Amino acid sequence: MGNVQPTIIEYPDFDVIADIKAIRKACKGLGTDEDAIINILANRSCAQRLAIKQAYFDKYDDEIVEVLKKELSGNFEKAIVSLLDSPIVFAAKELRKAMKGPGTDEDILVEILCSRNNQELWHLKNTYCELFERDLEADIESDTSGDVRNLLLTLLQADRDEGFDVDEDLAEADATALFEAGEGCFGTDESTFTHILAKRNYLQLQATFKVYESLSGTDIKDAIKSESSGTLKDCYITLVRCAKNLQLYFARCLKRAMKGAGTDEDTLIRIIVGRSEIDLETIKDMYSEKYDVTLRDAISSECGGDFKKVILEILH
Repeated sequence: MGNVQPTIIEYPDFDVIADIKAIRKACKGLGTDEDAIINILANRSCAQRLAIKQAYFDKYDDEIVEVLKKELSGNFEKAIVSLLDSPIVFAAKELRKAMKGPGTDEDILVEILCSRNNQELWHLKNTYCELFERDLEADIESDTSGDVRNLLLTLLQADRDEGFDVDEDLAEADATALFEAGEGCFGTDESTFTHILAKRNYLQLQATFKVYESLSGTDIKDAIKSESSGTLKDCYITLVRCAKNLQLYFARCLKRAMKGAGTDEDTLIRIIVGRSEIDLETIKDMYSEKYDVTLRDAISSECGGDFKKVILEILH
């Protein structure tokens, strides 16, 4: 989607042996040199971090993740460990965690599944299967219900049109169908919303939302808020936001994670680590544009200790 910028790129003078020795040294003896660990892992690309993980095992016959888990704790440990997975493996683990045990963390399902493109969704399904020997679609099916289940399963078919063509007639037809399925009728016909929001390309959806507004006099998000509730509403709103501006959507998620008392560190890690090599620089721009404060400053005032250090290092 346009020109987006990461915060982490390949480290130019990468020396995997020097890095693993430095990490080994940081974990040896009394106390841990957290700064050394942060400086290395938060300044290497994912491919370089995975090379460090492998080289560490080859040289010391030890899993670097287990070594670091013994030395670190809390959210700092979570952030460092997440850096040692590829973003797709990390996302698959987050999905599994959201569905394990009693109850389901539907917010995580919505955030991950509604914001991914076709290729990422295929990759996610395959990775999930490799990691857990389970079928992602089957797990979603048994862990969710009703319209939410239908929507998430439709998204997991991963066959959204990803072109850039806009068909004005289709926008007109879709906007009318959405109106008639929602505001224009008693009750809401969810299957129409699900089909259009999950299958059309983003530019097509933007055109549809414009027509919808001129047709009904209501912004599509307001219509959704008055027509649906709970997780289904969250899904639809997320799909609308992602179609309009994916990076702004993630900026909003970060803002929400820091709202009110307490901070949702898991969401900070998921987005900041997960988007660092894709579009985190652009997400930072969107954040300061929307909230008149930099993401750096927001995180500085919300987080503390080594967790804050590693997150700010990833933000650059």
